[in-house]
Amino acid sequence: MALEPIVSARGLTKSFGPVAVLKGVDFDVMPSKVSVVIGPSGSGKSTLLRCCNGLETADGGTIRICGQTLIDGGRMLPEAALNTLRCQVGMVFQSFNLFPHLSVMGNITIAPRKLRGLSAAAAEAAARRLLDKVGLAHKADAYPMTLSGGQKQRVAIARALAMEPQVMLFDEPTSSLDPELVGEVLQVMKDLAAEGMTMMVVTHEMGFARQVADTVSVMDHGVVLESGPPAQVLVEPTEARTRQFLQRVLNPI
Repeated sequence: MALEPIVSARGLTKSFGPVAVLKGVDFDVMPSKVSVVIGPSGSGKSTLLRCCNGLETADGGTIRICGQTLIDGGRMLPEAALNTLRCQVGMVFQSFNLFPHLSVMGNITIAPRKLRGLSAAAAEAAARRLLDKVGLAHKADAYPMTLSGGQKQRVAIARALAMEPQVMLFDEPTSSLDPELVGEVLQVMKDLAAEGMTMMVVTHEMGFARQVADTVSVMDHGVVLESGPPAQVLVEPTEARTRQFLQRVLNPI
């Protein structure tokens, strides 16, 4: 029996005022696979990602995620069902979005305690395991303002993993980091991929796409130009616009 996609979008449309940002996008993420979305700024990548957990409401089309219909023809799941679904969909943002008034431990344990009903002891034990996984076991009592950008993003990844999601969504997770901090975040993501975590990643990191992605999709002007294995899309793309984009990002002036 063929596997069903964990994320499946069909005919997805989204406009902000007169600007059409998504123009009939079809997109799938298969279980235990890494789907990377690349393309120029303003191509609709982040909007597509945000539609996949209800942070943006698509105007048309359908999204199924984790076995549920998130949106159909502009109609979103009711709020209670949407919040339940979001517990299965981890989200890592470009700008970390940690709670500044909570310690690292507090940031990671708050959602499992309030939404999954874990005891304080169980949530803390799970958080310590996750902090060890992302290399920050020594920062459990620190506050976000004392952390580097790379450390903040690794805490944000641990916080998302604490909900034991079926799929992780990453929205340009390294774009706010100084260059020397990018590698530590990408290594955590590579480790997750090696463990079989299903991931949808919007990124400009071509090396990560080449090394880790099972599928690379190229977006431009609200459409998916092409999708396929990285060896095909990044080395022998079929679309002229893809070749132009890759020429700019791989050979900057």
